[in-house]
Amino acid sequence: MSTKQTLTRRGFLKGAATVAAAPLLLPACATTRRNYPGPNDVINVAAVGLGWQGTSNLEGFLRNKGCRVVALCDIDAHHLRNARDMVNRTYENTDCKTFHHFEEMYDQVNIDAVSIALPDHWHAIPAIAAAEKGFDVYGEKPFSHSWAEGRAMVDALEKNHCIWQTGSWQRSVENFHHASELVINGYIGNVHRVEVGLHDGYSDYADTAHLTSFGPPPAHLDYDRWLGPAEVAPYCAARVHKNWRWIMAYGGGRIMDWCGHHCDIAHWGLGFDRTGPVSAEGTGIIPDPHALWDAPTEYDVDCTYADGTVMNVSSKHHGGTKWIGDEGWIYVNRGTTEASNPALLEHKISDNETRLYQSSNHISNFLDCIRTRAETITPAEVAHRSASVGHLCNAAIYTGRKVNWDPELEKVIDDEEASDMMYPTYRKPWTL
Repeated sequence: MSTKQTLTRRGFLKGAATVAAAPLLLPACATTRRNYPGPNDVINVAAVGLGWQGTSNLEGFLRNKGCRVVALCDIDAHHLRNARDMVNRTYENTDCKTFHHFEEMYDQVNIDAVSIALPDHWHAIPAIAAAEKGFDVYGEKPFSHSWAEGRAMVDALEKNHCIWQTGSWQRSVENFHHASELVINGYIGNVHRVEVGLHDGYSDYADTAHLTSFGPPPAHLDYDRWLGPAEVAPYCAARVHKNWRWIMAYGGGRIMDWCGHHCDIAHWGLGFDRTGPVSAEGTGIIPDPHALWDAPTEYDVDCTYADGTVMNVSSKHHGGTKWIGDEGWIYVNRGTTEASNPALLEHKISDNETRLYQSSNHISNFLDCIRTRAETITPAEVAHRSASVGHLCNAAIYTGRKVNWDPELEKVIDDEEASDMMYPTYRKPWTL
C-alpha cells in the first residue's frame, strides 16, 4: 500500500497552488503560453478524459467551427480510440494526436485550450498543470473534490491569467436565466429561503452495480493511473466509469454531483456568486462504512448566509431551485419554470434593471472569451463558491453537527474535524 499525505490548512497556506508532482510528470516547458488567439484565429483544443461527459463535451467542440480539436488524452484505450475516430471522421483526416498521459500532451502539442472531464478526485491536478502552461480550461462540475483543491485551482488560474469555463451549462439556458433575473430584481420580494432539490439514492449509470467482485483490471484501462492521488484500492467494475461518483474517495454523491447545477443557479438569483454560507447544519443517511458505494443516499441540510437567507439542500424536494420570498416564489428546473403568480413568467426584464450575464451556447461562450479575455458565464471563483456549498453540506452530514464557516477567509470555525474535511488526502508522490 502507498503512503498517504493529508494536506492541512497550515501546509496548504505554505505551499498552495504548486503543480502536482506525478510519476510521469515531464519537465515544464521553458515558457508559459502568452500568445492568445485573435478574433479570426482557430482555437486549438485538446481534451483530457473521454468517457461519458468528456465525449459529450468533445461533440460540442467538434460542432463549433471556431475551434479545432488537435489532441486527445485518456487512460482507457477504448475511450481514446472511440474519441479519436469521432474526431477523424469529423475532420476527414487522421491528424488527431492521442496520449495516455496529459503531461506529455501538454508539452508536445500546440494547445490554446483544454477540455477536462475526469472523476472529481482528478479535477485539480490536470487543471493546475494546464494553468501553469498558460492554457485556458473548460472543466467539469463540481469544480473540486475538496475546498482546498478548489482554492488552489482558482489561484493558479488567476495567477496565469487563464480563462475558465465550468460545465454548469444551465446558466446558458434561457429559462434558468430568466428565472434568476426575476428573483434578483425583487419580483418575489425579499428572498428568505431557497429549496434546492437534488436526487436521492444512486443511479446505476454504467450497469455495473452488481460487479463488485475484486479482480485484475481490464487490459485497456490503466487502473493505477485512474486511481491517481486516491488511496490504492482493489479493482472492480462498480468502482470506476460513471459510478465512481457514489464513492466519496472519487466523488461526493448526489450533493456534489448536482451542487454545480442547482446550488449554482440558487446563488445566481440571490447575487451570492462570490460568497458562501456562514453555517451548514443537517442530516443524511450514510451507508455502512464497508460498502463500496458510501456516499449519503438521503440528506437535508440548511445552509445559512450572512443576511439570514437559508438554502435548504435536500433530497426531499423536487429536483431544481425554488426561491421563496415574502411576495411569492419561483421554481426552475430543466425545461420547467413555475411561479406562485404565473403572470410573472411573462414579464420581460428591462434594460434599466439588473441584467445577468447572458449566453445561449456554453462552449461558444468559452471560445469567445478566449479571444476577448473576458470572464465566462461560469468562471472559476463562481464555480468554487458553488462547490463549497456541497463540501460544507457533506461536512455537516459526516460530523453530525453544525459547521460554522467564514466565507471571507474561507475557513471552518472552531471544528478541527470539519476543517480537515476541506483538505484532500493524496497518496505519494502526488501533491497539490
